[in-house]
Amino acid sequence: MMRWTIVAALGALAALATPVAAQESAETVVVTGARAGEFDAATTPHLYLLRRADHVITKVRVVCDTRDPAKRRAELKDTLRSMIREAQKSGTISLGVGDEIITDLTEKMLDKVVLPDAGKVDTSVAFVVIKTRISKDDLFDDATGRIEHFIEATPKAGRTEILRENRWDLTIVGPEQYRGELIARIAADSKQTAALFGPDYVARVEGLQRAVAWYQKGPLELALYIPYTMTVAPKKD
Repeated sequence: MMRWTIVAALGALAALATPVAAQESAETVVVTGARAGEFDAATTPHLYLLRRADHVITKVRVVCDTRDPAKRRAELKDTLRSMIREAQKSGTISLGVGDEIITDLTEKMLDKVVLPDAGKVDTSVAFVVIKTRISKDDLFDDATGRIEHFIEATPKAGRTEILRENRWDLTIVGPEQYRGELIARIAADSKQTAALFGPDYVARVEGLQRAVAWYQKGPLELALYIPYTMTVAPKKD
């Protein structure tokens, strides 16, 4: 009987039953341009899952340069509250804070996100991530256009400005939820590959303990994979 080093796939299949609600509560990971550019065709496994990203995001600086410190802070917080309210009304926009992992922005967090020094005298700043969920019919310009409209339409208090960075990024929610499906595909592919060499050969797979990785495959699409290696060799007695 042929022995496989991919028996972990059987237990991992339980991950396929993860409900949508659990997926939404998983952490949201940012797929930056740098991260997406790590793809190396020579070393990345050919087997991947093509998935649409969950959000298009961009980071903005909410800046205020009113001279009076108390008034400056108040104006900045009023603008942040306006952003939160407008996002809630939009049904398509949400706000967060963070770099590689994004957490939701709430009014209770405003004192923590407002920084007293923006590198200029009499200027305060807050960094906010604006994201919009990608629908199945969205084009890249549709998603980015929603964010640009949101920035323009949000009321700004006093001398506050919302300044967008020049980069658009993608996010994926809970990438590890795809581990079971990836391992099942690796198992099937390995078995099929070994069979081509005859009944006296077996496939050996290493690296399944590694985290799910990804690279950008299209404007809104991601290729998810596990960086495993596979070899085919004669069975041992």
